[in-house]
Amino acid sequence: MATPTAKVKPHRQSGKLRPAEHTHTEIYSQPAIWAETENKLQETGILERLADSFSPRSPWLFVGCGSSLYLSQLIAALWTKHFYIPATAVPASELLFAPEETVRRVGAEQIVLMSRSGETTEVLRAAELLQAYKGVQTLGVTCNPRSLLENLCTYTFKLDWADEKSMVMTRSFTAILLGFQRLGLRFVTDLQFAAALDALPSKGQAWLDKNARKIEEFAGKRRFSDYVFLGQGVHYWLAQEAGLKITEMSSSYAQVYHSLEFRHGPRSIAGPETLITFYMSDAAREPETTLLGELKKVGAATCVIVDRAAPEIKTNSDLLIELALDGPEFARYPVTAIPAHLLGTAVGLRKGLNPDAPKNLTRAVVLSGSDGKRPGKRRGA
Repeated sequence: MATPTAKVKPHRQSGKLRPAEHTHTEIYSQPAIWAETENKLQETGILERLADSFSPRSPWLFVGCGSSLYLSQLIAALWTKHFYIPATAVPASELLFAPEETVRRVGAEQIVLMSRSGETTEVLRAAELLQAYKGVQTLGVTCNPRSLLENLCTYTFKLDWADEKSMVMTRSFTAILLGFQRLGLRFVTDLQFAAALDALPSKGQAWLDKNARKIEEFAGKRRFSDYVFLGQGVHYWLAQEAGLKITEMSSSYAQVYHSLEFRHGPRSIAGPETLITFYMSDAAREPETTLLGELKKVGAATCVIVDRAAPEIKTNSDLLIELALDGPEFARYPVTAIPAHLLGTAVGLRKGLNPDAPKNLTRAVVLSGSDGKRPGKRRGA
């Protein structure tokens, strides 16, 4: 398999970093990072060790904050949909404020704690809390080669090659997603899914080369007051992450709904100043296409992300993003996440902001005082 080469426009001026330079580099590097992820997973044998240590039959609980939460929800949903592995996800704060209720309700003895930095205070506190639960084994997932999270978990899954210099998660999100897709395939063998993931870096690079400029130019020219993202099933969590991306990168107002729920009240905001983006799934494509036509009739601006667009979708889309991957839906999710990265960056730049360093944000939420006390060591360490 040929390794894609990231194609990034130069963003330096007089030796200084220009706004979004890191973000652009990280977005455009994703197919190459996916290829590197595949190679690293094979070289280290980490998936084999995790598959030997965890079970696809016992319930899983994923825990995270922000993008890591939506990533957790996405992985739990796709594992349930495609592999029938019992999995759910909750914010770290829910586990902290109602640990007994959460663990009992889920019945999970396998808990994944997501934190790109490995330093997010709420995730560290959750990991520390879980040390008191006998029979529970934890898996810390991070892009930090040396983090506090590693000291608190039974096992660690580190993807340091996918980390970003910018504050916002882009390539780390899709690389971790790919890692858990591969882990799922260790539990449930599916040669069609595996072959589709093998082809993802090269197909993703071809898609990026063909579509990135179109998305950036649309976002740079069209001005909207707010943004709505719609999706059903697994795609709902891609929509949630997209809403967060546009909020973080461009300080824009975003709302997220299950697609057909938009009819039940929220459609009152539909109009030319609101961009409504559909994450169309195979299962819900017909009713979502009907909804798209309804919203276009009331004057809404629309963006559609779909594998292949029927004529009705083409007619009713202001921005049509076809994935054209022609494989199982399971393998499309990493590429499906990228349009929001491009959209958020372009809108932020148009507004004179720097998506590399969004206002009021830091790379990790590290709390001070008693909430930020340094956690202890792993059980038995």
